[in-house]
Amino acid sequence: MKDGIIKAAAVSPKVRPADCDFNAGQIIVWTKKAASDGAKIIVFPELCITGYTCGDLFLQQTLLDGAENALAKIAAETAELDCILFVGLPVRYKNKLYNCAAAVCRGELLGLVPKMNIPNYTEFYEARYFSSGKEISGQDAFGFEHEDVHICGEYVPIHADMLFNCGTMPGLIIGAEICEDPWVVSPPSDRLAASGATVIVNLSASDETIGKAAYRRQLIRSQSAKLLSAYVYSDAGFGESTQDMVFSGHCLIGENGSILSETRSYAEGMTVCDIDIGRLLHERQRITTYPAPELMHGAYFELEVSDTEIVRNIPSRPFVPADKTDLAERCEEILTMQASGLAVRMGHIGCKTAVIGLSGGLDSTLALIVTVRAFDILSLDRKGIISVTMPCFGTTKRTRSNAELLANAYGTDFREINISDSVRQHFADIGHDENIHDVTYENCQARERTQVLMDTANKTGGIVIGTGDLSELALGWATYNGDHMSMYGVNCSIPKTLVRYLVAYEAEKSADALGDVLRDVLGTPVSPELLPPSENGDIAQKTEDIVGPYELHDFFMYYMLRFGFSPSKIFRLAARAFDGVYDRAVIKKWLVTFVRRFFAQQFKRSCLPDGPKVGSVTLSPRGDWRMPSDACSALWLKEAEDIVL
Repeated sequence: MKDGIIKAAAVSPKVRPADCDFNAGQIIVWTKKAASDGAKIIVFPELCITGYTCGDLFLQQTLLDGAENALAKIAAETAELDCILFVGLPVRYKNKLYNCAAAVCRGELLGLVPKMNIPNYTEFYEARYFSSGKEISGQDAFGFEHEDVHICGEYVPIHADMLFNCGTMPGLIIGAEICEDPWVVSPPSDRLAASGATVIVNLSASDETIGKAAYRRQLIRSQSAKLLSAYVYSDAGFGESTQDMVFSGHCLIGENGSILSETRSYAEGMTVCDIDIGRLLHERQRITTYPAPELMHGAYFELEVSDTEIVRNIPSRPFVPADKTDLAERCEEILTMQASGLAVRMGHIGCKTAVIGLSGGLDSTLALIVTVRAFDILSLDRKGIISVTMPCFGTTKRTRSNAELLANAYGTDFREINISDSVRQHFADIGHDENIHDVTYENCQARERTQVLMDTANKTGGIVIGTGDLSELALGWATYNGDHMSMYGVNCSIPKTLVRYLVAYEAEKSADALGDVLRDVLGTPVSPELLPPSENGDIAQKTEDIVGPYELHDFFMYYMLRFGFSPSKIFRLAARAFDGVYDRAVIKKWLVTFVRRFFAQQFKRSCLPDGPKVGSVTLSPRGDWRMPSDACSALWLKEAEDIVL
């Protein structure tokens, strides 16, 4: 339950229609199993105490008494477990019968939620027995809508608009709906979530027909996305009567548009997964159009505060789709967005020339790919793309050669301008010793390159295309008023891990010569090449040896900026995502580095050139990120440094 993470289980037990004692025993067994697996929220199917397919037996007092006694037994037998469970049963109230979800925690019956929408079409005929929860209304002494039903020897609140609030985990608020409810035009979960519920549980008995599983999955994915909630769905299955229907026990756990886990159909079983309440709360706070909570009837419970083992898959590259088919589609979409943004800008200012500093590295290669696409959109001659390589003290033969090969393969105007003499003159002007390889030595080269590009653009009536990426902006890995500056930054919202996939996508679809050079660029170490090469001519200055692995920094950036997570929570997620790749000490080291650099380098992000927003995380001072350049990192840095390994 720490860091807003809690584990939930959706269970489809074996049932025997009308055998309440047997069904209660199965529910107790599965509850204990789910609790032993760390689940704190445990959801069972609709009418699971009696079975869904009892038909006219629902009108038999013997069955109704048996269901009530079974509920009392379930509460007593699970009283020592640290969890809240939801079970389904028929409930008598004011001469009516209601299909209800009962919430039980530590032996206490917290409340009953009646089904609102009663299906009475095709194979369903629930209206023969059950009334809609819409008929239940009333007010308590304080004017709140509220009624009590006498069940299991006590008075228990019964209401469709009931929220179950966890006192020991602020933000964990559970709302319940039953089977048909999410299929209607205005589901109860809409109002429950709008009133504060972060977790929706659904006790269901949805029979199986061709294509229904896929539709059910889509429905839960969509509803959880619309509500910015977790959704725990438990379906009736093994043991229900197959007289007229077949039940598959299809249980699912979703969160904000994603299906986290699901069971194998046509067998009793359980799916368990952690859900992230903190992530959901951040989304609701971030999206200012999310409604303010309404006052609803609340029941309260407490669970022990403890670490929750993270079992869900945490992608190590959150900016990159895991599915290769989705990845190809995403790459094409991203390149089109980048190119379209540049094409519109060039069309607006009426220029037909673009100048790129082509280093032979990943970022400038991607910028060239985007610029070529923009020129094709505008039906401009690619010779209007001036690809400039500017060798100096750190340039290697490999990158210099790749730059020329790329420029020629795309049919651009390739130019080489050696800046060594210019930089040496500048060293002399400012009194710097060329043998001192400090930040002055490095930045003089970067700023000279930018001057060459800017003046070339002025001379040819064009604009300078920025090549820096989102990861470099987050770390401040750019020379202020050097490669930090351009006239349009096409890569400004592309993180380094995604840059690599975009270039790889281009390589896969390119002809032999171009594909070969693109693949060699992908195999080249990331480097600004501002220090002299090694004795054998290889790159001596490798960025990731200095600032750390970009895949870690992209991970840190994603969860800090996209969800506002704390350093300690990001560390937990990273330890899970990179298990077996980096040890915990390495992750902590680079997390501290990320926090320190991110805060210290904000001044560079406060004056960025224009560039297209592509993903959900950007650092434009005019777009998604506004932060004072003098913001103090003390709170974040202390938390990162205090992480216990």
